[in-house]
Amino acid sequence: MSTSTPLAVTGATGHLGGRVARRLADAGHAQVLLVRDPSRAPRLPGATTARAAFADSDAVRRALDGVPTVLMVSASESVDRVDQHRAFVDAAADAGVGHLVYVSFAGAAPDATFTLARDHWATEQHIRASGLRFTFLRDNLYADFLPAMVGEDDVLRGPAGDGRVAAVAQDDIADAATAVLTDLDAHAGRTYDLTGPEALTLHEVAAVLSAATGRTITYHPETVAEAYRSRARYGAPDWQVDAWVSTYTAIANGELAHVDTAVPDLTGHPATSLARLVGAGSRGRSPGA
Repeated sequence: MSTSTPLAVTGATGHLGGRVARRLADAGHAQVLLVRDPSRAPRLPGATTARAAFADSDAVRRALDGVPTVLMVSASESVDRVDQHRAFVDAAADAGVGHLVYVSFAGAAPDATFTLARDHWATEQHIRASGLRFTFLRDNLYADFLPAMVGEDDVLRGPAGDGRVAAVAQDDIADAATAVLTDLDAHAGRTYDLTGPEALTLHEVAAVLSAATGRTITYHPETVAEAYRSRARYGAPDWQVDAWVSTYTAIANGELAHVDTAVPDLTGHPATSLARLVGAGSRGRSPGA
């Protein structure tokens, strides 16, 4: 692909979309960054910014007019996310986009344990039905997010049992997405499972985080009932709590344990281990913990 042919990137104000946009800019590619708030968009050489929320079909069509390729980073979690995705895909098709690269999730299926993976399946199906050329990047759980799943008491809680998760680094996803976007013909119609180099139990995750932070972090395998009770204090809507809890039950059911070679195959470098990723030792916390 010519570096003068523009690519569109959604989610450029976020962790993943921003990583991809910076990589494309470093390689000299012209870009259109579709964002909800242009004031938060990264200032990158060769990039223009368009205000276009997923559900604003007219704005999306205007932004994508003349743009042949789009990286669609999924919208923020919400009860109507699938509707937002469908509106965006339809607007992209109407604008004449030729190829859509969609950031999906591991094990996307109509009966996936992780509730949001069902949303990704519905989005994939809508993209297929749209007639657009596509590539699906099915990311495992973000390895970058694992430290934030630890509670204030240094306990990682969830009903994951002894299941394993092949969590993937966001930098590896960004490298893989960039490789696909810059060689589209080689990846048309393909679905890639983006994973880390190993599948760890949450006991092993806790041990890795302990070594990185110098703290004693442990894993407590909750029951499902305990998981709902421990998260009730956040006052989140039911669909959000279901998503938090089913992240762990998907691990327990083995749905995030598959280790794939897609990251090294696409990027030319090994997938990043959790130990390497968190070696610097910083961590935060999330209400999902």
